[in-house]
Amino acid sequence: MKRVTISFSPKLDRALNAKAAANNKGLSELVNEVVQFTLREDALDEEAYRRRKAEPSGAFSTIARRIGNPRLS
Repeated sequence: MKRVTISFSPKLDRALNAKAAANNKGLSELVNEVVQFTLREDALDEEAYRRRKAEPSGAFSTIARRIGNPRLS
């Protein structure tokens, strides 16, 4: 594992240390989990965008009429 130095504001540092202690984890473990989670979420968002970018788009009212719900238009 690579060692790095990260600076947190005092308030964030207290919150992270409290969260790590409450979950019986070290600060490094907690930060690693949070970063991995965030990167995983980003990858899923990018994948969803790639799958859906070819879908037609339009005004909400037009799409609502097209699906047959005039209350939405």
